[in-house]
This record gives sequence, structure tokens and C-alpha cells, in this order.
Amino acid sequence: MKRTKVMFMIDNLSGGGAEKVLSVIVRHLDKERFDVRVCCVYNDGVYVDEVKNHATFSSLLPSIKSKGWRRLFYRLKSRLIFSSLPPMWTYRLFVPKGNDVEVAFLEGLSTRILAYSTNRQAMKVAWVHSDQSVEHWTEMFYKNYEEERQAYQIFDRVVSVSRGVKSGIEQVFGPSAKNIVLHNPIESDVIKAQSRSYLPVAKDVQVRMVTVGRLHPQKAFERLLHIVNRLCKERYSVELWILGDGQDREALKAYIKAEQLEQAVKLWGFRDNPYSYMAQCDLFVCSSLCEGYSTAVAEALILGLPVVTTDCSGMDELLGNGEYGLITENSEEALEQGLRQILDMPGMLEEYRRKAVKRGTDFSLEALMKPIESLLLEKKETMEKEGTL
Repeated sequence: MKRTKVMFMIDNLSGGGAEKVLSVIVRHLDKERFDVRVCCVYNDGVYVDEVKNHATFSSLLPSIKSKGWRRLFYRLKSRLIFSSLPPMWTYRLFVPKGNDVEVAFLEGLSTRILAYSTNRQAMKVAWVHSDQSVEHWTEMFYKNYEEERQAYQIFDRVVSVSRGVKSGIEQVFGPSAKNIVLHNPIESDVIKAQSRSYLPVAKDVQVRMVTVGRLHPQKAFERLLHIVNRLCKERYSVELWILGDGQDREALKAYIKAEQLEQAVKLWGFRDNPYSYMAQCDLFVCSSLCEGYSTAVAEALILGLPVVTTDCSGMDELLGNGEYGLITENSEEALEQGLRQILDMPGMLEEYRRKAVKRGTDFSLEALMKPIESLLLEKKETMEKEGTL
């Protein structure tokens, strides 16, 4: 059987949620049916080596950390791609050809480039991970709103990772029959196995909270630090672990030092196995301004961690409209009130722990991968039925 050639395009393979999801998809697509390729704009990220083991890998640009003549090459080529070349020529000159399916796996630059693909035979899919009605961050990649709207019209399917994300993109660009929802696949068995790794960190507080994500303004970790600071001053026995890395690291470190929170807050950085850390904690907190479909929250539920989160896209789906976790209004004051409620009522924390364990059993990798594979084969199967293949 001839394998379907699928190319995923993404900006990079850093430690963000979309990048992690792509690495899971690449590793678990049926290699007997799919010839998988990944094309990054930048040759950077913690998942590069992992993806290379399971797919043909290429990049438009060398690593942003290149030195010497490679650094000069990087600057010249990036200027071409971002400033000089129309996206159609970027596609023609630099993007791998001959694919049956072309997937822009992240809204923004990858979506703009593949919208101008000259491969008329390929099925084109755009994946959307963030609520565009809340944070329309992709505007910078287009000349104007109309160009971005028309780019999405070119794709055969527009995949949103949650109902909230789908609603957001339809608010911004209008409804369409091509818009569908596919939830992120999650390796529940791997997560549980890795969580059992020994972590020699003593616990000397009543409640240890944990959060996971890029250290980026969108995640609003600063307001979480403000809350922890006030709780500590009121003698609550709490500790916060933050797993992840990013542009806000130095600002967060400076706040922790200025407020003398070194004993209460641990910035662990990015960890290949965050689950052994999460398993040592009592409560998962999501302080984000916006999300698409939080993989970190799903992973917390798989580990049986109670969840307190701000109201973002995907949270109602993950937490059953608040049945399996506490969803607060999206403000620092509301999040703090929710955490105080949990801390002041130990029975409530235990109740959410039991509910998290129950909800965590719903995340089956096989069940979540099946609709993704069906989507990638959609055009091929239609052509076979019509006898045009």
C-alpha cells in the first residue's frame, strides 16, 4: 500500500504546548500508512532530536544560535523570508515538495506560507491552538485582516483544538463548514510511567502547587507569584513549583528575589520529564490569560492532580464545565479567591482529587489519534471512492 506523504510545518520545536503535541502526533502516526515529514521555520527546540527519530526533518533557517558564517547565512535568509520574498516564493524555494497532505500546525507564519503552496493536489490543513478572539497575535504575519481571512479560506480543513478555539476563529473570520474540532492526543500511559521516577525532594509544606508552561506573558505566571506572595505573608503553608522556560524567566527570578520568595517558589526550568515533579505536588494551577486546549491540565488530570484554573478556551471541555476542577473568572483576584477556597477547605481538595482521577481515565491516546489519522486520509479516501486516484 502506498503511504500518504504528510508534511507538518511549524515555526520551531520549542517546549510549548503545540510543539509537544506535534511530537506526540509524529511519533504515533501509523508509519505503515503515513510517510511523515516535519518542516520547521527555525532549526531549534527541545523536540528536534525526538522528531528526527520518527520523521524526515528539514528547516527553512538554521539554528537561531548559529555562529560565524552560519550566523551570517541565517541573517540573510531570514531577511529574505520575512521581508523580501512573497510567501509563494518562500514555499517554492524552501519548502519540501511532493506531499499528499500539507499541514500548517501553528497559526501565523506557517499558515501564511502554506496558504500560498503551489501544490494543487495536496490536501491542506490549518491547525489552530489559541483563541483568536481573545489574543489575535497572528496579525503581525499578514499585510492586513483580509489577507489572513483569505489564507484560511484556501485550506480544506481548519482544525481547532477545542470548541472555544473554534468559536474564536469563527468570531474573527466567520463560520465555515470546513472548521472542525480535534482534541490534542496525550500519552497517558507514558505520563503515568514517567511520574513514578524517583525525585528526592523533601516536602515541608501543607500544599505544594505546580504549574507547567512557557514562561511567557500569556501564561500570566507573574500574577500567580503575586498570589503566592500574599498567601505566604498570611502564613499559609504553601509552595509553588514552576516547570518551563521562556522570555519571562529573568523577570520572574527578579520578583522572587525582591520579595524573598526563594523558599516558597521553585523555578525548575524545562524538564524532559515534568511528570515526576508534578506527581510530588498536591494541586495544579493554571493562571493563563488564554489557552487553546491545555495539555498541561489534561496531564494533571491523568496524574490525579486537582486543578484550579482561570477561565480559558478548552477548560470547560477538560473539566466538564467545572465538575472535575475549579474554574475561576480570568482575573488575579478571582484566581486567588479560588485558591484560598481550596486551601481553607481540605475536604474540597480531596474531593477534586477523586474527581481528577476519574476524569483522567478518559484520555486514551488511541481514541484521540484515530480522528487525526482519519482527517489526514480524508482526501485520499474520497478520491479512491470517486475513482480519481
